[in-house]
Amino acid sequence: MSDPVIGDIVVKDRVEKVLSQGSAPQFFSCWDMHSYYGESYIVQGISFDIREGEVVALLGRNGAGKTSTLRSIARLDSPQVTHGEIWLDHQPLHAMKSHEAAQSGVALVPEDRRIIPGLTVEENLLIGLPARRDGLRKVPDFIYELFPVLKEMLGRRGGDLSGGQQQQLAIGRALVTDPKLLILDEPTEGIQPNIVAEIGSIVRKLNRDMGLTVLLVEQKLPFARKVADRFCLLDRGRAVATGMMGELNEELIQQ
Repeated sequence: MSDPVIGDIVVKDRVEKVLSQGSAPQFFSCWDMHSYYGESYIVQGISFDIREGEVVALLGRNGAGKTSTLRSIARLDSPQVTHGEIWLDHQPLHAMKSHEAAQSGVALVPEDRRIIPGLTVEENLLIGLPARRDGLRKVPDFIYELFPVLKEMLGRRGGDLSGGQQQQLAIGRALVTDPKLLILDEPTEGIQPNIVAEIGSIVRKLNRDMGLTVLLVEQKLPFARKVADRFCLLDRGRAVATGMMGELNEELIQQ
């Protein structure tokens, strides 16, 4: 049987192959992924890998397919993935629904943060607990160590927070799930410079001290250079270049 595609949801052969070999090619692998919004062909055969413990930045112009790629990986209802494979730590994300992907270790912080405005900071954080694989039913203390402002504002409604505080809450909520792969979509969008610097330091701390694997989309190139190890450059729904961040030059950026 040929390798499975999403439309058939035939994954048994690939799962057995990966398990028998003991490892997938990388900790995270996206192979020939195609996604659609209705009839609109958005993600056009993207392939890239992430090693465990890396920070990888997806870069590209507006409309290049960056956010759609993240949503496809997180297995959200849209866009619809019609072909390809997505693997995380031997698990076939391409055969999962979004809640199953979350329980398998994927945590997406969307660009609009999706804070529930009528819930308190504490209640927003608690939302992440059901996705944990260890059954923990309290917010881990390290969340408040990373984001002291959240502890100070536990009883405040999410809708009353500033943009920077909401971003910290969104990242904290994602970390509550104990992710294997933290996905950040435009984490610095609309954030004041001092909070941008703080978020950059926290991403590096999570990666360096806790070994967390991170995939991020970022328009601010200085921020991406600061936090990412490698890049994947997208254009019109395709990956056109990959490499170490130090290899990202003006020629590639202007293409």
